[in-house]
Amino acid sequence: MAGVLEQLIRQQNRVEYRSLKAMELEAAKEILAEVFRVPLSEVDEMIRCRFEVEGAGPNEKGLWPQEFCLEG
Repeated sequence: MAGVLEQLIRQQNRVEYRSLKAMELEAAKEILAEVFRVPLSEVDEMIRCRFEVEGAGPNEKGLWPQEFCLEG
């Protein structure tokens, strides 16, 4: 019985963590949209392009570049 309870608690913690990360990502996207004065769809495109240019993630030190350049 205790094993089942522990599994349920772990699942709930994972869902809360994912939900928090999703909310943080959405907030960051909204901030970018406001700063660059573009729709959210363009922010998604900016992020997608950035992943393609940078090799799908942070650099080898685990940090994002200091500057962000918008082309176009």
